[in-house]
Amino acid sequence: MIPAAYRYCFLSFTLLFVVYSCGNTPGKLESQNEVQELVKTPVAPKLLRHVVLFKFNKNATPAIVEKIETEFAALPSKISEIHSFEWGLNNSPEGLNKGLTHCFLVSFLSEEGRDKYIPHPAHKEFVDLIGPYVEDVTVVDYWVK
Repeated sequence: MIPAAYRYCFLSFTLLFVVYSCGNTPGKLESQNEVQELVKTPVAPKLLRHVVLFKFNKNATPAIVEKIETEFAALPSKISEIHSFEWGLNNSPEGLNKGLTHCFLVSFLSEEGRDKYIPHPAHKEFVDLIGPYVEDVTVVDYWVK
C-alpha cells in the first residue's frame, strides 16, 4: 500500500503537469492561485470512523491489557472491510476521560463495511475476549466531514 503522503505528492505533480500542458485549451485555469488551490486540496476518501473507548476493570492485568491491544490491532488483517486502524492511550490533561484509557479508531469506506464488521466472527471473538476485563466501553461512529 502506498503511503498517503506519496499518493498526495504524485497527485499534486500529475495535476500540475496536466494543468500546465493544456496550453490555451477550453477550461484552462486562469491563474497560478487556482492551480495552487487545487494542489492544496487532496482528494480524500469518504470515511466512516468507528471510535471505541475502553475503561478496564480491576481484573485487567497489564499482560491482559497488552493482549487486548494486540488482538484489536490484529483485526484489520482478519476483516477486509476495515479500511484503516489506529489506537492510543489517553493523555489528556483535562481529566475528563471518566476512566476511559484506551481509544481505538477503526475506519470504513461505507456503512455496509461497518455493518459486516460488527457481526464478523473475528470481531465477535474479540468482544468475547474483552468481556471479563472491560468495565465500560463507549462507541461513537461518524462520517468524516
